[in-house]
Parts: sequence; structure tokens; C-alpha cells
Amino acid sequence: MKLPRYYEDPSTLHVGTEPNHAYFIPFRDESLARLGDRQLSERMTLLSGEWGFHYYPNRFEVPDHFMDPDFDDSSFDAIPVPSCWQMLGYDRNQYTNVNYPFPYDPPYVPEENPCGAYRTDFLLSEEQCEERTYLHFEGVDSCFYVWVNGQFAGYSQVSHSTSEFEITSYVEAGRNQLAVLVMKWCDGSYLEDQDKLRMSGIFRDVYLLSRPQNHIRDFTVRTPVEDDYRTAKINLTFQWEGAEEKTVCTLYSPDGEKLAEASPENGCVSFSVPDAILWNAETPNLYQVVIRAAGEVICQNVGIRRIDIRDAVLYFNGVAIKLRGTNRHDSDPFVGYAVDEEKLITDLVLMKQHNMNAIRTSHYPNAPWATQLYDRFGFYVIDESDIEMHGTTSVYSNLPAHGHSYADYLVNDRVYGSLCHEPRFEAAVLDRVQRNVERDKNCPSVLMWSLGNESGYGPNMEKAAAWIKTVDTERLVHYESSIYQMEGYQNDLSCIDVYSRMYASVEDVEHYCTDDTLKKPFIQCEFIHAMGNGPGDIEDYFERLYRYDKFAGGFVWEWCDHAVWMGRTPDGKAKYGYGGDFGEFPHDSNFCMDGLVYPDRTPHTGLLEWKNVARPARAFLKDASNGILTLHNYFDFTNLVDSMTIEYEVTQNGVSVESGSIDTPDLAPHAETEIRIPYTVPASGVCCLNLYYRLKEEDDFREEGYLLGFDQFILREEKAAFAAGAAQNLNVRETERRYIIEGDSFRYVWNRLTGTFESLTGDQISFMEKPMEWNIWRAPTDNDRNIRREWERAGYHRSSPRVYESTVEQTENGVVITAKLSLAAIYLQPCLTLRAVWTILPDGRIRADIHGERGEEFPFLPRFGLRMFLPRAFEAVEYFGYGPFESYSDKHRASLLGKYETTVTEQHEDYLRPQENSSHFGCSHLAVANPDGGCLEAVGDAFSFNTSRYTQEELAGKAHNYELEPCGSTVLCLDYKLSGIGSNSCGPKLLPQYRLEEKEFDFTIELRLSK
Repeated sequence: MKLPRYYEDPSTLHVGTEPNHAYFIPFRDESLARLGDRQLSERMTLLSGEWGFHYYPNRFEVPDHFMDPDFDDSSFDAIPVPSCWQMLGYDRNQYTNVNYPFPYDPPYVPEENPCGAYRTDFLLSEEQCEERTYLHFEGVDSCFYVWVNGQFAGYSQVSHSTSEFEITSYVEAGRNQLAVLVMKWCDGSYLEDQDKLRMSGIFRDVYLLSRPQNHIRDFTVRTPVEDDYRTAKINLTFQWEGAEEKTVCTLYSPDGEKLAEASPENGCVSFSVPDAILWNAETPNLYQVVIRAAGEVICQNVGIRRIDIRDAVLYFNGVAIKLRGTNRHDSDPFVGYAVDEEKLITDLVLMKQHNMNAIRTSHYPNAPWATQLYDRFGFYVIDESDIEMHGTTSVYSNLPAHGHSYADYLVNDRVYGSLCHEPRFEAAVLDRVQRNVERDKNCPSVLMWSLGNESGYGPNMEKAAAWIKTVDTERLVHYESSIYQMEGYQNDLSCIDVYSRMYASVEDVEHYCTDDTLKKPFIQCEFIHAMGNGPGDIEDYFERLYRYDKFAGGFVWEWCDHAVWMGRTPDGKAKYGYGGDFGEFPHDSNFCMDGLVYPDRTPHTGLLEWKNVARPARAFLKDASNGILTLHNYFDFTNLVDSMTIEYEVTQNGVSVESGSIDTPDLAPHAETEIRIPYTVPASGVCCLNLYYRLKEEDDFREEGYLLGFDQFILREEKAAFAAGAAQNLNVRETERRYIIEGDSFRYVWNRLTGTFESLTGDQISFMEKPMEWNIWRAPTDNDRNIRREWERAGYHRSSPRVYESTVEQTENGVVITAKLSLAAIYLQPCLTLRAVWTILPDGRIRADIHGERGEEFPFLPRFGLRMFLPRAFEAVEYFGYGPFESYSDKHRASLLGKYETTVTEQHEDYLRPQENSSHFGCSHLAVANPDGGCLEAVGDAFSFNTSRYTQEELAGKAHNYELEPCGSTVLCLDYKLSGIGSNSCGPKLLPQYRLEEKEFDFTIELRLSK
């Protein structure tokens, strides 16, 4: 098919499109307009639905006349619009993070450029044809040509922005035919290199608007607020298409009361609001302006708010707010980008339930109706333009892309920002920013305009930022990549309002926030990478967030795992696909599986961790003996007495022995006060005080009594110990390879070559199906992806023991086996030397006292402990430790220290790429039992344990959870420590305090077998 080559012409971005303007839907009826459902508008004709579709591998195979009304489209398939054609079986999915999926040769794209040809019909009445008709596409990837009744109507690009065409001259009363050709790639694809599954097609709604000959083309809302934060105005400025006609604007309060009515003078209306009810994310109060003009009614929600920066602190309505947010892509395992309102609301409700108040629309504008939802639900939004060009860092070059030295808070760069310095792309960059700003400019939730993501910096970005400042003085301009500076070029940062970083370490945060010469608020636009089992450093960042006013907040990377539904296995297991599962090149494997929720929106444990770290209140124990605590309100605008109830509970060895509630204090935002809880500390056992913060009254997202968060304080500690049992007659036999210890009811075999037990039998029950093992390895988590290389280089995954000497001695206190040994891998020196003393007590208990010394040359250990293979029937688990969720040294704030009963099967956290999961931190007692009463118990001082159906080798060796094969045993790991989880899959290295890097350590644990 012959086409104008607009798709490779950066000077032709749009043909036949209307000028940018604010998003709104006109109605005929005011009562319908005020309901806020655009599909009720008599002026809107939604064209979404079933369309005819044909996929072509390139434009040459597209029939020249497919757009003609009488074209025979019987070979076309019927598909839903909106949709992504890869999700319907055409072409194939591809996940690539950085690398462009085509040769880097801007502005050219491959001639083998897949295309989708779309056809549909629509009806127009005589009345509609007397008015003007506009055709809207809210999202098409990547570019498209439009024909109406066989006549060329226009061309557009910018996948995530609305393209509008006036088609009045092409339509007629009765049936009309619409044809669209979508191309997979265009010159704009160089600006859309976002880290996501790459999909194509008409993925957002298509609709018609019928409008009078003269009508409001655009309007802008501004809400200046005085320094008293009570006196405000609502100003509207109008632009008309055709002659201006009489306009009446009516202002309604947030509770629906009519406040004022006025008509524009010189295109402007101003309402004074003397006692303004301000909008914020906690109380998203929305006024309503109803605009009546030329037979149309437009209803605009208005949030009054004011944004300031003073002394490097971000203020919202005069309050130094904290952004507790997430990065969110449009992603669904069944429909890809074609996310509808119901799916988005599911996300937003989950975010509210988990104490989130901000969204970064990574890395493109969401659908226009989505921003209106953010206004209603209450989120602070970084509204990002549809720009990402980090694929430039992968081009072949002898120049370094960029370093990691943030001297003067700039990174020298010789490649990254090349397209930001390319004059041919200046118009494209500016166009994308303008389309985003103009569309969403009336949305109060938008806190900052983001120029884009990971594209370097240069004149093109500077001009875009400067343009924003000419049209919007109420909001801030954000752009993380402004820290990159091309060699020989001096960045102009005068229009960038915040200093934004990705994955800055805790040390970097402190460095910036304590430097008084730096005068911009600090934002982590991406941090605490949530890939797989993680993130593990949320509390560490929040401690700095609350310590430094200059630290305005951060956005987790990211909200959801990106995956494609691939059906079920024969035995019913769900199958999700990620990079590499579609036969594509290039791809970045499972790096798209990095969210706080699974693809089906089941929360990861990382989201539960976030929820409690971000709890709106925190208590600090001040005087335990008198029950006095300090309570701090971390809400920005809400008094605690209006929002929550507070319950308390005292536990003794995990059992509740006292509970009650206290009167929630009248505590203003950011304030703190002393509270007293009249508890009694039991005289024995491990005793804890738990505080539970519950929602006072039902709201749109949560029921009354919903748990907002909790605090826990250990009031009394006590070491766990087994009571001594009846002494038995002990007998010891020694062979060249074994020590055999027998009592009246047990038989233990200790292997002199491995330094551990090879069998344990008690009360005629065999407790081990394989010999016990020394264990320093774990199935690498996604956050271990970098340190894993060092661990494997150190041979941790293939180390085996070498016992240098062992002795056995029988005394009146039992049998004592002493061994000196090391762990080493083939061709490597020992990484760990051990002195192990195993004591078999007269009643059959086994105590291990282990002293370890790590080789100084070696990296920190993944773990240290023992691995046992119990019979499969050992399924019941009871423990005293941090639960009920998986817990680690840096990831246990979602859990409480307590007593829990569960099963091996229930414990498994089913990450889609298998990895270490479901360990429990800070334990003092564990029991694993079979149905016949056989029980293996362990006691120790704050050990970790893991029970699983899968070996760590199986977890590490399989790419997908549905491929896992149980080993047939209950795998029990008893650990002195595991290294923490962190967020190093994309973030900083694991903090030192969470690494198992002691040069020397001691581990004591005691085992008991019983029936």
C-alpha cells in the first residue's frame, strides 16, 4: 500500500488533527452531565466495540483500497476495540527494557513494519449531521492513518495521547464507514522506549462528539489561594471555535450547594471563594462548575489547592507533605494496555487500602478519564509525558554512556541525551509535553508535570520545560534525567523545580538532604525496587523520609508484575509469560515482573510491608513500666481523632492475655503526644504490646475497623528452652565413617565425612530421608541478581564440607562430638571454616554449638545454617517468630512476633519466577509434625527457618512457578541468619547491617524428636 511516509518524518507529527485542549465531554442535559459518566452524554457516540481487523506483516501487503466503503472485508476478523493485537494472537509479544526492538537509525524504522487494518461502521442522524462531528482516539500505538467514507481524514502519533479529527465534511446522515491503518513502529517509537511489554493497536476508546457550529473549544481552570489558605478564587478562561455565544457558569460546593453564577467577561469568569474547602489526597474535596453554552453543558470538577516550594521543602496547601507513591503502568495479563475503568479502580482501591497517596504515570499519560479518577479518589500525581529514549545507551560506541559519580549532582554523559540534542526531534519532544499538559491542565490531582523518563537532557527538554512555565505557574516541573549533562554543554535547570533521582542509596539521600546549599526538594521518582521477593529496605527509606523535610517522598518501582496470560498446565496451574517466552529478540527476561502485586492484583508480601511502614500513626515506647508511649500523627491533613480507633493487646508467648482500647487523642497532623495504656506485664514468657490502628468510619475504599497499621513493642524477653526429659541409656559405636549414638528410644548416625547427621530415628520414626547438610546457599531472589554473580564466583552454590578431624566422647552429661571442618568449592579455597560441637543429651535432645569464620576474600554469605529433608508427611508447622508472612532481617514490618500455626504448603509464596521465599525471621521455637504425632522441634536465639516442598536447587533452576516439581520431602532449613532482601535488582546494594558478613559468628540451636 502506498502511504505518505509521515511515519518516518519528524517534521510531520500530525495531519488533520485539532489543536490541543483540555479533556471534557459536552452534554445536552445538565442533570446527566453532573453524574460524571461520559457514556450518558447524548453528544458522545462511543465507537468502541467489535471492529473488523486484518494483520499484515508490512504495509506492502495492505490492499490499496482497504479504506473504501465497498471494500470486501470478508477476510477480516472480528476483534474488540480497544485491544492490543498481540494479546489476540497476532504478531507476538515482546518485552524489552532498554534496547530498541529495531535498528537504531532515527528517524527510520524497518520496512518490515507490521500493520493492523481496522474497519467499522457508525450511524449518524440528520440532527447530528447539522452539527460538527469530531473523531477522538484516546490511545493508538504507534501511529495511524484515518479514512472516513474512503476519504483521508488525517494521521497522528504519540501513542498515549488523544488525537482528535474534525470529520464534519466527510460524514453523512445514515451509515458511515471508518477505516484506520495502525503501524507498529514510526519515528515516534524512538521516543517511546518505555520499559514494558511492547504492544500495538487501538488500545483506548474511540468515540465521536457532536457539537454546535459555535462551541467552546478549550477552557483553563486556575485556583489561586491566598496565604491564609482560606481565601481563594476559581478562574476560568475560555477559547471558542467559531463565534462566542452566551455562556453561564454555575459554581457548586463539594456537598452540592449552589454557590454562585456568572457569565464570562472578555472570555473569563472568576468566582471568589472566601471559606475555601481545599483539595488534598486525604480529603479530595471537589467543587463543580457547570458551564452552559450554545446548547451544551460541560461539567468540570475543580479542586482548590496551592503548591509551593520554600527552603527546599515541598508544601501543599501550606503543609510539608510526604509523597508515599508508586509508579503505575497500564498493564493487564489478558488485555495488555487496554485497561478499563473497572480495572483501574481495582488498582486505586488497593493503593488506598495500603496507605498510598501518590502515583507517577510511568512513563506516559494515562487515559484522560483516569486523571479524573485520581482527582476523585485523592492521589498526588506526577503526570508524565510520553517520552523515554534510554535505548540510546545501547548503541555501539567507544564512548561511555554515563558514569555513576554524582559530583555536583550531575552525571557526565556523552551518549544518553543524544536525541535531546537532536534538532530533528525538538518538535516531537515539545509536542508530547504540550499534549499532556493541555489535556490534563484542569485536574487538581496533578502535582507535577514530568517531561518524560530516562531520556537524558538537552535543549529539547529545556524548551519543553520553559514552555510549561509559560502556561502553568501553579504546578511544578519534574524530570529525573536533568541530572545528566552532555560533555561540553551546560544544562539549564532553571525550569526544573525538584531534584529527582532513581534508586538513590540511603547514604545519597542523607548527603543531599543535609547539604544546605541545595535548594530543591528531593524526590525519589523510582526507589525500593519491588521485583520478586522484596523490597527489603522500605523502613530504612521511610526513616529518612520522616527525618528530613527536604525529602518530599518517593515512588516504588512499581505497582504490578507485567505478564501475559498463557493458559493453564494440564494439572490446572496458571501460566504467565514474560520476556523470552514469546521467542522474541531482544528481551529482558523477567525484569518486567517487578511489582507490588501479581498480574491478577494479588498483593505481594512487599505491598503488605509497605502498608505497615507507611501507616498513618506510629507509637514510640517511652516508659514501659508505666505504659507511657509517644504517639505521632503522620497524616498531612487529618486529625487522628477523626480517622481512627486504637486498640491494644498484650501477648505472652504469642497468646493474648490482655486487650482493650484507648481514646484516640485529639492529635493534629504531624503532631505528637503522650498516651498511657493501662497494661500489666506478665511475670514470665516473651511479652509484647501490640497497638492496632483501625479506620474509625467506613469510606469508599475500606470498611469500618479496617486495619490501617500496627506497632509492636517487646516488653519482656525470655530465652526459649526445652524442659529436660527422662534420661536414657546411651550407647556409642564408632566406625571409620560414622558415629552411631543409641538410646532407649532413638538412634542417631553422625557422618564423620560431612560433619552432620545422616539419619535421625526416634520412637521408631525416621525423621530424615536424606542426610543433613551444611547450607550457605539460597535460591537467588530477583534482588540478588547482582550479588548472585559474586556468590557463584565464590562457589557458594556448590560448596561441600571437608572434615579435618572429629572426636566423640561420652560423659555423664551425654555424648559430645567435636569436629573441625571447612566448606569449599572445586578449584577454590575454603570460604568458611567451622568448629562444630554436637551434644546428644541423655534425653535424646541434640544441641549444636557452631563457631564459623568466613574467608576474608569472600563476599557476604546468602545464609548459614543446616538443611534437613524430612518425610513428606511432616506438613504441620508451628513456630514462635515473625509471621504470618515471610520475614527477613530487613523485611518483617508486615509481621508480628507471635505464635503461628500453618502448613508447609500454605507457607509457600508462589513468585512467578521461583526464588527464595517464605522464610521466617527472629524465631525462638519451631515444630514440624506429621499426622501420626511425630514432631521435630527446634529452639534457639532468634534463628530463621524455612519449610518447603521444593529444594533451593529446584527453585533456582526453574524459570516459571508452574514448572516446579516437589522433591518428595519436606525441606527444612534452620539458619543462624539469612542476608536481607534489599532492592538491588535495580536499586542500591544491600545495606551492610543486613548482610551476613561477620568474619566470625556463633550459632547454637537445639533439636528434639518426639511422638
